Order: sequence, then structure tokens, then C-alpha cells
Amino acid sequence: MAVKSPPTKPLPHERQLPHELEGTPVPDSKTELPPLIRRTEVVAICLVGLLIICIIAGLYLAKAFFLPITMAFIVGTMLSPAANFLERYRIPRPVAAVLIVAVVSAASAFMVSLIASPAVEWSGKLPELGSLLREKLHVFDRPLALWQELQSTLGGPDTLTTLHLPKIDWVQPTLEFLSPTFAEFLLFIATLILFIASWRDLRRALIMNFGEREWRLRALRILNEIEDRLGGYLLMVTMINAGVGIATGLICAVTGMPNPASLGALAAILNFIPIIGPVAMFAVLVVVGLVSFPTLSAGLLAPAMFAVMTFLEGHFLTPTIVGRRLALNALAVFLTLAFWTWLWGPMGAFLSSPLLIVALIVKEHLTPSASPQLPED
Repeated sequence: MAVKSPPTKPLPHERQLPHELEGTPVPDSKTELPPLIRRTEVVAICLVGLLIICIIAGLYLAKAFFLPITMAFIVGTMLSPAANFLERYRIPRPVAAVLIVAVVSAASAFMVSLIASPAVEWSGKLPELGSLLREKLHVFDRPLALWQELQSTLGGPDTLTTLHLPKIDWVQPTLEFLSPTFAEFLLFIATLILFIASWRDLRRALIMNFGEREWRLRALRILNEIEDRLGGYLLMVTMINAGVGIATGLICAVTGMPNPASLGALAAILNFIPIIGPVAMFAVLVVVGLVSFPTLSAGLLAPAMFAVMTFLEGHFLTPTIVGRRLALNALAVFLTLAFWTWLWGPMGAFLSSPLLIVALIVKEHLTPSASPQLPED
């Protein structure tokens, strides 16, 4: 007779739940995962955004104060190497500051005087020049008529009949927009002299405000690199723009344009403003050429030569001279230029590249060098 073995109990790890015996899946765990962005992070981002908006609004509304001060700080940092050079020859720094500002002011006044007399002469002839320009642009009447016919065929508004020139009432507002007030100019000159004269003491005080030695060294490296790169930027850009002005004057003289020295000085000044300056100079040359020459081809010869020259300068000469150390991303330059031009006008356009250089230097020194990098393409 066979002996039946007693039923064995399942081990603890072999026990099955009733619903598992029925073949139903185990329900998902209800443990909640932490959110990708915490509420405190959202609040911090919103507060930073509000702070940036408040700073921009303050800079815009108090332009009469912040623009001369910022201009003096940037230009003073650019001119500090010249003051250091004069100090090596035992010239006191306050005296060196006054001499540097006087030389720069005299050079700027000379450039403005080259432009002022032809500009005043041409502004007095604006009605006559407008009629001459309108006659020269009759060549566009046929394309405009075809465009009008196409619009009428497609059912668009019939508004474009002839090429109308803008009215002349923009001259005075433009001059008021371009020229600073006397108070702003005086604030700029006084701040510039005092900044150059006391730059060493300001640097020392700024560095000693940091308690830890590591941060003091980091602040010293940042200030030294800002002074070095801005000084190099001013020297290189001034030399390049002087060459552009001389080349533009020669082009105007060879092609028979009036006032070649004035046009060359204007090209040198406008070339300090990236992107906008060469475009504005090209437009000036087009207008002057169309008014001064009887034929359209002769009037467009100097602008065409200027366009070729600026293309070679911007794509080959400047990158070779400036080098990679001072090279800037084209998109970053354009966005910075658009922002500061909207905020502070022409002077903001001049300050856009130096401010971008300062921001990049600060970012390089404050960002840890051991941060993870993306792989190369």
C-alpha cells in the first residue's frame, strides 16, 4: 500500500496572490516621481526675468545718465593701456588722462569738421537734390507700373503709381537723435577723465571687496583681460576703419565723386558701427552718385567699388588682423547690435561689440572649465 506524502507548503518567495493565479497583470506602482522643474525653480526664474525687465526699463528711461557713464567706462578701459604707457615715462596719471582725452577729442573734432561743411552745404540744397534724384529714378517707373498692373490683376489695392521720395522734415529730428545734449557730453568727458585717472585705485578697491583669495585672483584676471582685449579691440578697429576711410576717399576721388575727403571720413566713422555703418555708407554713396552724375551707371560705380572693398575687408582683412581671440559670432554681434541700438541709439550701436566682449570674458571666467562639453561633430 502506497503511502501518500503530506502536501508541501509553498515557500514564501513562491507564494502567489490570488489575482496572479488568475493571470491578471500586477498593477503599476502609485509612487509619484519628483517633478522635472520644482515650484521654487519656477519662482526663481520668474524673479530673474522680472529683474532683467526692470534693469532694461531703468536703462531705457534713465538713458541721459547711464549712457554717458557706460560710454566713459568702456572708452576709459580702452584708453587705459595708453595711460599706462605714459606712466612709464614718469607722466602722472591725471595729466596723462587729460592729454589722452584732449588728443582723442581733437581727432574726433577734426573728423567731424571734414563732414560738417559738406553736410551743411548739401542740407541747404535738399529740395533741389530731391528733384534731381526723382528725375534720375524715373528708370524705375516702368517696373513700378508693371507691379501696379499685377496688383490690380490680383485684386490688390491700387496705390503704387510713382516713386515718391520721403519728405525733408526728418532732418531736424535725425540730428537731435544723433547728437547728445551738452549735459550728456559734459558728463561723459568728466567721467572719462576721472575714470582714466583713478582706474588703478578703482581696480584695487574692486578686487579687495572679495574676501576669499580665489575670488580676488579671479576678479584680477577678469579685469586684466577686459583691459587687454578692449584696448586691442580699439587699436585694431581704429586702424582698420582708418584704412577703410582712406580707401573710400580714394575710390571717390578716382570715380569723380564730390568731397572725397568728407566721404572718406564719414566711412571711417560709420565703420565703427558694425553691419549698420557700411550699409548706411553704401546708401549715402548711392544718393550722392545718383545726384552728381548724369547717368545711372556712372552714379553706381563708386557704391559698387565700396561694396566690393567692404566685402573684402569684412570677410578677409578684419578676421586676419583681429584673429580668433577677438573674433565674435556673427549672430551674437547682430542680436547685440539690434538690442543696444534699440535701447540707446547710435551710441548703443557703438558700444554693442565692446559690451559683448566684456560679457563673454566674464562668462569664460565664471563658468567652470571642468563643465561637460558636447562631442565634436
